[in-house]
Formats: sequence, structure tokens, C-alpha cells
Amino acid sequence: MKNINVPVWEKANLTLDEAAAYFGIGVNKLREITDDKRCTAVLWCGSKRLIKRKQFEDYLNKSFSV
Repeated sequence: MKNINVPVWEKANLTLDEAAAYFGIGVNKLREITDDKRCTAVLWCGSKRLIKRKQFEDYLNKSFSV
């Protein structure tokens, strides 16, 4: 089995740890933001939470503070 490593900036969906490193936001703050039912930048795969990178970037660009 071949192990393929995709750079974080090319991934469509990020784990909480990847998103925290990429965006410079703590994991707990990411959980708080994505717990909101109105948040469209989260994708649930069972109980696993993935952050939709481009949508979350748009959210941060429009936000004054997090």
C-alpha cells in the first residue's frame, strides 16, 4: 500500500489539528466555532469533524475577530 502525502494547502478538508496549524487558531476555538449549527465550514464524517478549508478561509476573511 502506497502512502500519499498531500500538502495541507492543497487539501479540501482538514482535521482539527491540521486546521489549527494552518489557520493559527487553537483546536478548542475551532471546536467552538464549528459547534454552531449555522457553521457551513464543517463536514461531519461519522463523529469525525473536518474543516472545509476554502469555506473556512472565506469565513475568516469576513470576520472581524474570532
